[in-house]
Amino acid sequence: MTFENYKYTRPNLEETSKKLLDIEKRVLDAASAKDVLAVFDEYNTLRRDLETQSVLVEIRHTIDTTDSFYEEEQNFWDDYKPELTALYSKVDKAIYNSKFKDELKKEIGEHYFNLTETTLKVFSDEIIEDLKEENKTASEYTKLTASARIPFDGEERNLSGMAKYTQHEDRETRLEASKAVAKFFKDNLEQFDNLFDKLIKVRTRIAKKLGFENFVEVAYLRLRRTDYTSKDVANYRKQVLNDVVPLVEEFKAAQAKRLGLEKLSFHDESVTFKSGNPTPKGNREQLVESAKTMYKELSPETDVFFKFMTDNNLLDLDTKPGKSGGGYCTFIPNYKAPFIFANFNATPHDVEVLTHEAGHAFQVYQSKDFIPEYVWPTFEACEIHSMSMEYLTWPWMNLFFKEETEKFKYYHITGSVKFLPYGVTVDEFQHAVYENPELTPYERRMKWLEIEKKYLPSRDYSEIDDLNEGLFFYRQLHIFLYPFYYIDYTLAQVCALQFWNKSRENSKEAWEEYLHLCRLGGTKPFTELIKATSLKNPFEDGTIETIVPEVKKYIDSVDTTEF
Repeated sequence: MTFENYKYTRPNLEETSKKLLDIEKRVLDAASAKDVLAVFDEYNTLRRDLETQSVLVEIRHTIDTTDSFYEEEQNFWDDYKPELTALYSKVDKAIYNSKFKDELKKEIGEHYFNLTETTLKVFSDEIIEDLKEENKTASEYTKLTASARIPFDGEERNLSGMAKYTQHEDRETRLEASKAVAKFFKDNLEQFDNLFDKLIKVRTRIAKKLGFENFVEVAYLRLRRTDYTSKDVANYRKQVLNDVVPLVEEFKAAQAKRLGLEKLSFHDESVTFKSGNPTPKGNREQLVESAKTMYKELSPETDVFFKFMTDNNLLDLDTKPGKSGGGYCTFIPNYKAPFIFANFNATPHDVEVLTHEAGHAFQVYQSKDFIPEYVWPTFEACEIHSMSMEYLTWPWMNLFFKEETEKFKYYHITGSVKFLPYGVTVDEFQHAVYENPELTPYERRMKWLEIEKKYLPSRDYSEIDDLNEGLFFYRQLHIFLYPFYYIDYTLAQVCALQFWNKSRENSKEAWEEYLHLCRLGGTKPFTELIKATSLKNPFEDGTIETIVPEVKKYIDSVDTTEF
């Protein structure tokens, strides 16, 4: 059955409530662990049914935010999810406090109970209305960014459609494109300021009602971080500042020289070579055909997986009017189907996003039969699968880039390293605004510029004055939709660069280790998954310091004059 035929039905609220309350009662009345496990299976089946309907709405709404039916259904789920969470919380609490807990741990695993504890800590009936407001405000942000109609090069373009111009080899073109994108955010600055202000206020209110000092700890618990704290993350950011920022500044100086500039301005940062960035050779259909060949040759497992994805139309890759920006992978439980969403725009990002989201999809395809809590690991582990897949597929990049293959590899790895300081900027900024929720919108924007200067010291907005107002972060959807998620990309990047190095030494062993990691799904927390491989923990002092020399050695070995 193809994606178009996956059926959506809005759940019957009264019937669902009765079922969940009955499940709670039967857990509480259970006479043995065996009885609890039987009810647990029923609970998981019901959750998969509901998640399937919710995810179908999310996908179809983001594919076309102007579709009134799915907009209405998205509004329904924004409103209903907090009530559903309240019902889930009753069942979770009953299982968590079961007198048969020790026996259940042997069957389900202790990690399940640790995860359940995090969810119970961040929910109470008192915050249901606040959660509804948070969901609706986040959806307003998605709709606002999707509404972009930027007149450029004879057409109206959305934010994704502008990327090929902001990365154009002609400096004047990319300057004008960057100004046009910045103007969209400036023109809507009051709306963005208000939406972010509303989110900070409601999230702070939620934290206070739950008994926390501020939203930071709530966010960490929501992200199911059971094995590290904000102090560990702060120490990690310090490593990036000390070991990566100087290397990135070297990269940027070399980049400016290649481009024939005294220094990089903001609109030059995205262009690695004077001849322009590498571009994929082919349209969407040709890129997908190349991906089929790549995954067929990579391993039997990836061959089966990617055939399933293409045969069932589980990829939506074209940029279209009304389509939400960005890219993601999600999972539709009842069909055991991952789904990849992207916005191709004729830049190297098309190949990066395809391999990245395929890494997520491949992992979840391996763990599709696990209980809901174990289908996905926590986000920072999820991103290891996606970012590492970008590197494990390097031997097939010639299918996509032809004569520009080596140019792409240089672009890709320098881009990965250059991303780290930006990633920790986003994280430190979120800590700053949620630890100081009384800041005004203007003060927050100034705080962004201050932190950005710390990690991106040479960033220069002098030719795009709108960005001097500190509004750049408004384009980063994670800040609005998934608070505190963004550091996960950088933690995973440190792991992915280790896979890159391993694959150069022994590609077969690297693949087997990656496959083992994917098959573990979410059965362990992040640091335990790291221990189950030979990867070094990014939180440990010295980890980044050991990776930087290998990257630098590779970069120095490339003759960029050929590009």
